[in-house]
Order: sequence, then C-alpha cells, then structure tokens
Amino acid sequence: MRRLTRSRLTPLALLVLAGSLTLTACGGADATTAGDATTGGATGTLRISGSTTVNPVAADAAEALRSTDLTITVDTQGGSAGGITQLAAGQIDIAMSSKPIADADRTAAPDVDFTETRIGEDAVGIVVRKEVLAGGLKSLTKQQLKQLFEGEVANWKQLGGPDLDVFVYDKEPGRGTREVLDRFLYGKGVKAPAPPNNPRYAIVGGNEETRTKLLSTPGSVAPLSSGFVADQPELGLLAVEGITPTAATIADGSYPLSRPLFLVTNGAPQGAAKTFIDYVLSPEGQPLLTRHGYLTNAQLKA
Repeated sequence: MRRLTRSRLTPLALLVLAGSLTLTACGGADATTAGDATTGGATGTLRISGSTTVNPVAADAAEALRSTDLTITVDTQGGSAGGITQLAAGQIDIAMSSKPIADADRTAAPDVDFTETRIGEDAVGIVVRKEVLAGGLKSLTKQQLKQLFEGEVANWKQLGGPDLDVFVYDKEPGRGTREVLDRFLYGKGVKAPAPPNNPRYAIVGGNEETRTKLLSTPGSVAPLSSGFVADQPELGLLAVEGITPTAATIADGSYPLSRPLFLVTNGAPQGAAKTFIDYVLSPEGQPLLTRHGYLTNAQLKA
C-alpha cells in the first residue's frame, strides 16, 4: 500500500509561508517510468523550482499526484531566472517560468536543450491599494508607468490620483514579472535604467512578498501577477493604456502585459517529468490554472 508522508504544514500553507512544497510517497528511487499521471505508475524523485507565479499550480499538481510512487519537491528559489539557472546546472528536473527562455539563457548553457511546455497564460497587473483607485486614478499610460517605476513620481496627484505619497515595490532583476514590464516600457532586449536611489522605492522578490508589502504600505504600487489580487479587497488593478487585465483581454492579447506560463525541461519531458507535465496539461490538471486566476491553454485558443 502506498503511503504519503508530508510536512506538518499543508501544501498550501507551505506555499504561503515558505514558497515551497515537498510531497513524498513510498516507491522507486529512479525517475525512469512515465506511467499515467492520473492513475499512478510513475516512480522516482522529481525536483521543481522557479517562478512564484507558476508555483501555486505546481503545488496543487503535486498534491493531486500524491498517490503516485513519486517524491516531488516544489520550490521557488530565485524565481523564473533561478529555476532556469538550476535546470541548466542539473540541480532540478523542471523549471517553472513566467517568461520565455531568452537567447542569453541558451548562450550561457549551450549544452542544455531548454524545452518549454506552455501550461497557460497570466497577466502582470499594475497593483495598487484601493485608496489610489478611490482617489480617481483608473489607468496609466506607458509614459506614466516609466515615470512611476523610474522614481519620478512622489505623489499620486502628479498622475491624476489622490494627494497621497507614492511607494514603489519593484521586482528584482531576472523575475518574469519584471522582464514583462521592462519589455513593455523599453522594448525587447533594451536594458532598463538602474533602480532609482530614493526612499520611495524598494526591490522585492516573489509574489507573496510583494502582496504582503502592498497590503502593509499606504499608497504603494507594484507589478504583480493579476491572479494574486482576486481575493484581496484592499488591492486593485490599474488599467494600462485604458485596458484592464481580464480573461478576454489576456486571451486576445490586447492587454499589453500578458505572458505565457511554462514548465521547462532539458530536452523533451521524460519519466517523472513527463508524468507531471502531462497531468498539468490534462483535463484534470488545467483547471488548476483557473483556480489561481490564470487562463488555460484552451481559453487561449478559443
């Protein structure tokens, strides 16, 4: 009989508190068998790390596969860039990424066959506290976003909002969220300016940390996966160039900060990695995207 051994915290508690999840099931030690993900049959150890945006989906998939003979570890060390680096170094089997593999990644690891499997779509939202929206500001232009994230805006009234000090929480370099925003503001391959040196600006890491900072700081703004905002009444989304991130605007590409979500392997997925990815792409696994506010592959094709 198979037995599941878990940490004393539930997977979702681990997701919130530590950004990582380890599920262990008794079984074989080599990831060489690729059985049916919904019925078991896969054995081995599967190491997954990377994007905090993809993490909730991967954590739920690992929980759903608890009855298989797999040891699955899901972590978020270094976000998308960290996962890609770990995959290139052979430290993990699957990298979670909220950005495509860049030419620089392939150049840095020429012996690695980065293979992206798109599992769905997300949007980077420009997230603010509700008092900013209540003060009359609903949308920002590209130029206004540049001014905001380059530290040129001290008070929201400069952008047509309330008389409230601005505090910017930006993502650290290498995060998928940051790269989506930079690509929109400056163009593909163009390096963004250095972070401003002022007391109204700070760099943060994962989505959970970003959301916590927003909730605790009046007048704050940050780029954040829109899926992390739905259940937060104190937070809201600004439109970008008049377009708000919705299922429709993400699916048709009209919202300019949309992005694909990937599970990345070295070569075509095999063994335990294939079992895991097949499950996420299956009719049972794709609703995990919807659960966390993302679009499924089928919604993108509709």
